[in-house]
Amino acid sequence: MGIFSRFADIINSNISALLDKAEDPEKMVRLIIQEMEDTLVEVRSTSARVLAEKKEVHRRVARIEEQVADWHAKAELALSKDREDLAKAALVEKQKANDTLKALSDEMLIIDEQISRLKDEITQLQEKLADAKARQKTIIMRNQTATSRLEVKRRLDSSKIDDAMLKFEQYERRVEGIEAQVEAYELSKGANKGSLADEFAALQAEDEVSAELAAMKAKMQANAATEPKKS
Repeated sequence: MGIFSRFADIINSNISALLDKAEDPEKMVRLIIQEMEDTLVEVRSTSARVLAEKKEVHRRVARIEEQVADWHAKAELALSKDREDLAKAALVEKQKANDTLKALSDEMLIIDEQISRLKDEITQLQEKLADAKARQKTIIMRNQTATSRLEVKRRLDSSKIDDAMLKFEQYERRVEGIEAQVEAYELSKGANKGSLADEFAALQAEDEVSAELAAMKAKMQANAATEPKKS
């Protein structure tokens, strides 16, 4: 059994409510559309069968009307020959034919009501189907967007990223320590200028600090580039 067991279930259903309860809305809307399309085929098939029945009733009505006219003509012929008994028998047969016509007329009314109802059902079902297909496109786009966002969130919450940030902070503290040494040296230099040898030593120390700082930055960039990405 499908999602819907009858046409009325589809027409009266709340697609939004069904999708809200579904664990996989994208899959649910595909099933809904498939069920609607199958039901639409069944309703159209029923409509075609009823139309065929209507044509058959029309043919039967035409035949019975010919019989009514024929029995009426026979009754007139019998009376013209003074055969009242035959005329009466012909009128009895004519009445039977008229009764059949009445029954066929009632049947035609029922068939017309069925055809009208089927047309309404097809129209309603087509509207529901169009709505479901429009929602399907929206749901697919929303699902893809949500999936992408979830993947980004997972990557941002990854412990590997936390480890990388921790290493980055460690590197920053080391650099800050070196910078503090440089500042302390410059302060002491300003308070008490040393000899020419001391000044050259200071220059050399600055070069060493700059070289170590550049090496640290290069190492950090290399580590970030080789960090394995989460699949």
